[in-house]
Amino acid sequence: MNDLTFLLLGLGVGAAYAAVAMGLVVIHNGTGVLNVAQAAIAMWAAFVFDEIRSTGQWILPIGRVPVGHALPTAIVLGVASAAAVALIAYAVVFRPLRQAPALAKLVASVGVMLTLQALVVLRFGSRPRASAPVLPSRPVHLGSVSFSSHVVWLAALAVVIAVVLWAGLRFTRLGLAVRASAQNELGVSLSGFSPNALGALTWGVAAGVTGGLAILAASSTGLNPTAYSLLVVPALAAGLAGRLESPIVACVAALALGSVQAELTNLSSRTWWPSWASVGSSDVVPFVLIVALLFVAGHRLPLRGAQSSQRSPHVRRAAGRRGSGWAALVVGLVALVLTGGSYRFGLITSLSVAVVALSLVLLTGLVGQVSLAQAAFAGVAGFVLSALTHHFGVPFPWSLVLASACSGIVGVLVGLPALRIRGMQLAVVTLAGAVAVEQFVFRNPQLSPPGGHPISDPSLFGLNVAVRRGSHLARLPFGVVVLGVVALVVLSVGRLTRGDTGRTFVAVRANETAAAASGIDVGRAKLAAFALSSFVAGVGGSLIGYSRGQLSADSFTALTGLSFLAWA
Repeated sequence: MNDLTFLLLGLGVGAAYAAVAMGLVVIHNGTGVLNVAQAAIAMWAAFVFDEIRSTGQWILPIGRVPVGHALPTAIVLGVASAAAVALIAYAVVFRPLRQAPALAKLVASVGVMLTLQALVVLRFGSRPRASAPVLPSRPVHLGSVSFSSHVVWLAALAVVIAVVLWAGLRFTRLGLAVRASAQNELGVSLSGFSPNALGALTWGVAAGVTGGLAILAASSTGLNPTAYSLLVVPALAAGLAGRLESPIVACVAALALGSVQAELTNLSSRTWWPSWASVGSSDVVPFVLIVALLFVAGHRLPLRGAQSSQRSPHVRRAAGRRGSGWAALVVGLVALVLTGGSYRFGLITSLSVAVVALSLVLLTGLVGQVSLAQAAFAGVAGFVLSALTHHFGVPFPWSLVLASACSGIVGVLVGLPALRIRGMQLAVVTLAGAVAVEQFVFRNPQLSPPGGHPISDPSLFGLNVAVRRGSHLARLPFGVVVLGVVALVVLSVGRLTRGDTGRTFVAVRANETAAAASGIDVGRAKLAAFALSSFVAGVGGSLIGYSRGQLSADSFTALTGLSFLAWA
């Protein structure tokens, strides 16, 4: 197939991006929420549709209803299910948060996304599915170019919907009220509109559009419950191209992005293409596009509420009571002694993940910078740990320190955009970066062997403190070492929060302008926070690596990073 064929085939995936991107734009116009759960809502609609077509069963969060296999029934119920999920999310989660800062809404949408993804796995299973085309799919031949008419219908329908949404938001009284509601609810109320009703309408329409197009595009994207939610990353890139205001620009950008990614996939199979870039190159494109758009036009992007005048939650400065710390340490030690096998292993894993969560206390809690890439930082340390122990024989604990230091260096590189962008924009960049690292590095067979990354057993003062010996899993010596590392990290972070560095971080979090006026180097403080945070995340990733004995790409996915944020 020639290049033009791949560009046309990419329109199918681009239509799915467009579906999510237009939903993002509509919701942001109406409520000011950057809803990263939009792709997960589309996923629910597509799985409901596919299940009805396959088994005749309408799957509900609880229970199921036999409805037959009819195509119109499957489409209607799929779209209705997406709208219902969106309305529930709005009523239960986002309506109570309508006066909250934008970052609070973003974190809430991460929780909704993780909940929907888990619900899809519980109700539909984790097996990827292939869906048959719904729109006409006759082959079209134009000279040497051959493609399915399905992708043309999809792209045309996406553009038509984008034009209708744009016209509705711009030229109808209801559309103007929806846009105004995100800016001034009181003014809209005085005009005779209910902000709550407008918000519900916005979420319902966005979910209907996203779910409907997702159903029609399912044959191009496939249905993978562990990956579909991350379609929000290229959709965010397309939405930012339209400044989160224009459905038309977002739609066209999404279609173009799908075509460019398809062409990159085609080029990566050529003999002249670098072998190290043969996998994941197309997934880097959204990250590069997002960073470029935010650097060039970030100051013009209308991310409402990002600079909310509301005060941030008060930062409690720990009094440093030694008694409570020793008591917690004793409780942890007793728990390790009294458990065994899978229970002790679960406790060890929880301690390791707690360190990664603690890295967000440094970055988000003290400095106010939201990172969705903590799993990537932890993964970098874990993979470097494998090289240090397995290939160079670096002993514990120096291997852990060096691996974490490498993670800290990567954290500084990722934190560079924070010198120019902040808040919700930075969260978007880190999410796209986490996906790019996962696909381009962790899942690249040239950079990450398919057999995984083995990690040599640790020893301390000549004692074997490996997590397993023979059939004995989760040995107590390893658990004690992990508990000691966690205690050391907690103590260090506590001392930092009570010192000058902690006060500097909190000052930057409260007001960057005032901090700079008082002599604080804001840029240096942000980079220091990213370095320390990613170092701590690297410690957690190294502990996870030692506890597993071997790491793979599935150990540190982008969705895992979102889970870290939710737990923190």
